[in-house]
Amino acid sequence: MLRNFIPVIAILLSQYSAFSQTTNIITADGKTLNSDTIDRRIERIRDAAGVTGIAVGIINHNQPVYIKKYGVNNNASGQYGTVNTSLYAASFSKSVFAFLVMQLVDQNKIDLDQPVYTYLPKALPEYADYKDLAGDDQWKLITLRHCLSHTTGFPNWRFLNPENTGKLKIFFTPGSRYAYSGEGIVLAQLVIEAVTGKKLEELAQEMIFRPFGMQHTSFVWQPGLDMDYAVGHGYDEQVFPIKKRNNANAAGSMQTTIADFTQFITVILQGKGLSNKEREQMFSPQIPIFTKRQFPSLNNDTTSQYKTIELSYGLGWGLFKTPYGRAFFKEGHSDDGWVNYCIAIPDKQIGLVMMSNSMNGESIVKELTEYIMGITIPWEWEGYIPYTPTVKVQENILKRYEGEYSGQAKARVFLEAGELKLEAPGEGLPKSTLYATSDKNFFIKAIPLSIAFVTKPDGTVEKMKVNDDGQVIELTKINLQETKEVFHSEEQLKAYSGTYRMDKTTMKVELKNGRLSLNIPRQEKMEVLFLSDTKFKVKSIFDIKGEFIKENGKVVKMVIEQNGTFVWEKL
Repeated sequence: MLRNFIPVIAILLSQYSAFSQTTNIITADGKTLNSDTIDRRIERIRDAAGVTGIAVGIINHNQPVYIKKYGVNNNASGQYGTVNTSLYAASFSKSVFAFLVMQLVDQNKIDLDQPVYTYLPKALPEYADYKDLAGDDQWKLITLRHCLSHTTGFPNWRFLNPENTGKLKIFFTPGSRYAYSGEGIVLAQLVIEAVTGKKLEELAQEMIFRPFGMQHTSFVWQPGLDMDYAVGHGYDEQVFPIKKRNNANAAGSMQTTIADFTQFITVILQGKGLSNKEREQMFSPQIPIFTKRQFPSLNNDTTSQYKTIELSYGLGWGLFKTPYGRAFFKEGHSDDGWVNYCIAIPDKQIGLVMMSNSMNGESIVKELTEYIMGITIPWEWEGYIPYTPTVKVQENILKRYEGEYSGQAKARVFLEAGELKLEAPGEGLPKSTLYATSDKNFFIKAIPLSIAFVTKPDGTVEKMKVNDDGQVIELTKINLQETKEVFHSEEQLKAYSGTYRMDKTTMKVELKNGRLSLNIPRQEKMEVLFLSDTKFKVKSIFDIKGEFIKENGKVVKMVIEQNGTFVWEKL
């Protein structure tokens, strides 16, 4: 169980930092950085990249020397956090679990090279979660070493099976190549719990969290975490709801704090918790890595780009060679707004932990690691594409771009809360913020899509060029005069209001404050803009158009067009 108290010393410290005095920090390449300078650098980069929140821990001489939380826990509430704010660890969970497995190896309770099925009371395909493996005896080859080094042959997750079957499958001979897999870690958890007769959370508390002083860390959500936790944020800094995970999952259910996880890396660097033999084995290359990117995990695009740094995977950790000794690292990522990264160089007794509750956090990993650690990481392989600097464009200029655009696709550009937005529902593009690199050029953070607006000599907007990952299309701006709104009397609008039905679904057309709106259960109300006596469009979703149909002067139905034609009968 977590202890539901905060040590007195934490109360005496500043709100964000565990170290109130200025500290000098040494990088791997011998530079000396002042903690105040680091502080200003992080704030500048965070602001430039739109990172909602990030927590940073720095280790020098095998001791934590700098731990600080930046930004907010929740963009909606504006709540700030502390170094003891609970953060989602994501795949940091895997490395903690790997350490636990190596402790069991140290105790001679398990053998990394013994097939995992030999530890189980029944054949692997007889378990419901592994029935898909029936008929492929390669499951008998899988060992814990394969699980921890991501060489089982499994996809990352079965729902990411490249054959789109949603089934678990072994795609290559276990041990023959690297392919990151959460499924392999979950299989290892099954084995460990069978061998010890204990659940993962009990083992972790007993062997790691309590002995190492990680009092705010758990593989399951604890009641004490409700008092201070952060939520994830998207590329446009929108808030994602918190997931309170009640089932321990070695591949990614852990909650921790920047203080706790920095302590964990410190313990590893100090050589505690494992014998030298097993610690050395954990950080020894198990499999070389030749893929251009880590994800998708089963990709076959190989490269020799990382041969010189000997990029490889150990047991639960990524490895590569630096000019100052071998580095071990681990990433953590979740699509609901979390990006984590840690790296350490044992020979230099230094380490860095970054935990961000923002999808934009991935865009600052490269710059911060190079600055604080003094080394270059394999950032392209890890997918840490640096952020694109943005500029502020005056609102009167942004208003020129508002409108509907048509061509090979249909799109709408509009202002919302001072930000320029783009949506193209027919192309699967939801409402997305456009970020400016100049007065006329914009991009979307979540996908590789950029926009260039083209204007006439008089300054009016003629079209926009859309660059979708190298494919360019032009969309012409529709003349607003062609879609000028027509206003009706209250009496006319009352004739259109009422209840309509299509099949078993009903829709209410409601009149309020001189405006009609379409109201479908469990959906957002959609305000109607009339283009003629009977034809209309929807204000919030530009590609929905409709018409009220009259017979003998009475409204009898409504026809809606959006990727098809739908007829609603008036009741």
